[in-house]
Amino acid sequence: MQQKIAILGTGNVAWHLHLAFENAGHTVTDIYSRDLQRAERFAMSSYQAEPTNNLDFSRSEASIFIMAISDDAVTQLTEDLQLPDGAVLAHTSGTLSIKAIGYAPTEDIGVFYPLQTLSRGKNVDFQHVPICIEGETLKAQNELAALAGSLSKRVQMLDSGQRRLIHLAAVFACNFTNHMLTLSKQILSQQEIDFAILHPLISETLNKSLEIGPDKAQTGPAIRRDMETLDKQHQALAEDEQVAEIYQLVSQHILDFYS
Repeated sequence: MQQKIAILGTGNVAWHLHLAFENAGHTVTDIYSRDLQRAERFAMSSYQAEPTNNLDFSRSEASIFIMAISDDAVTQLTEDLQLPDGAVLAHTSGTLSIKAIGYAPTEDIGVFYPLQTLSRGKNVDFQHVPICIEGETLKAQNELAALAGSLSKRVQMLDSGQRRLIHLAAVFACNFTNHMLTLSKQILSQQEIDFAILHPLISETLNKSLEIGPDKAQTGPAIRRDMETLDKQHQALAEDEQVAEIYQLVSQHILDFYS
């Protein structure tokens, strides 16, 4: 069933969702931003979405409203929002409870959380993106699940507590891992060594972790309990106390984890 959808927000999540919805045959009717010019620029990439900075959507043709905005803006926005009768309203946060939109002008509230890192300009195949759904009512749950199913083969019903844990795990798997790669690039750049030399190693490490499990794929001086190498590498980082501390903490955790 094709839906008419309004998107509140103009950030990366909003950008990717509006493309995914339209590619799946849905109609994005409205794009909201407090900054009307941002909404207008965003709407230029849509087939027929109307840009607006007005939260009165009582005459909108949309039946599903997706809030792809910062977590700290969700509650305030819902208090000022006006919706047409029978509308479903959902946020896209991995950490916010469904209750964050409890003051919305509809009982049919929910969560539509795509579990993926999304950057403007980087295409994403939503067929393989897990979309986590929660609904306060059966109507909200069913409509959000159907919408998610039109984009992805991996739709999961999760409550707010489960979703928060998934988001926390994702921070370790994605954000922290990426920062470690940034530090490794920084170490190499100090000697003008191209970061590309690590690309095959990084690819193999990630592939192996996904194939056999990260606990079984662990290698390196810490799991081997090679204290001499650990000490030498720690000393090599002496000029950057923060990075040296990170190295020591992570190495010690690996030692303890596999002891």
